[in-house]
Amino acid sequence: MSDWTTRPICAFDLETTGRDPLSARIVTACVVTVDDGAPVARNWILDPGVDIPGDAAAIHGISTAWAREHGRDYVEGYREIRAALADAWNAGYAVVAFNAAYDLTVLDAEARRLGLPPLDDYGLVLDPYVIDREVDRYRRGKRTLGALCEHYGVDLGAAHEAQSDALAAAELARLLPRRFPELARLDDIMASQASWHAARQHDLLEYLQRVGRDASDVDGRWPIRTAA
Repeated sequence: MSDWTTRPICAFDLETTGRDPLSARIVTACVVTVDDGAPVARNWILDPGVDIPGDAAAIHGISTAWAREHGRDYVEGYREIRAALADAWNAGYAVVAFNAAYDLTVLDAEARRLGLPPLDDYGLVLDPYVIDREVDRYRRGKRTLGALCEHYGVDLGAAHEAQSDALAAAELARLLPRRFPELARLDDIMASQASWHAARQHDLLEYLQRVGRDASDVDGRWPIRTAA
């Protein structure tokens, strides 16, 4: 069995101001370690310094007024989130993030915007979104976190609440190699996930171009995309 399947897990999730990871700012974050005992979670609410659009607030429940009143200083909070992930990687944890190319790209893009070091020192990342789409590629239906939790019998709890989403992603990361034993035989799960994601995005690009739809947001890089 490959080492990655038995690594302790540090699950990670962000809720943000928007869908574009290259411009979104962090509103809430959770970094939770999942070992043999009870999960240990750290949570942040940040003041992003900009208005939180109504559609984003409707998803995660944090309004501009609430973030301004209760949110931490943005740069201070950002540094703490980065440090928590760096500590996890340095301690040998696998960092689990559902659709990691979004959350980790937000962290990287915000570092560049703030004049801080880019997120180029990451370690092992496990992305249940990418893994599920590869190992059960012909299953019909949505591939959202909620849909995967329903399919695999995982309790999501409060959807779009950072800690609930992170814990659900952690459970999926443990469950998938048990459900699909061929995953445990992969020696380089990082390279595999990057290859799977690139192939899926390439197929999506070809489809969108074929039907005449906008494909400008399609990006095959994983786990971090950067501005062109």
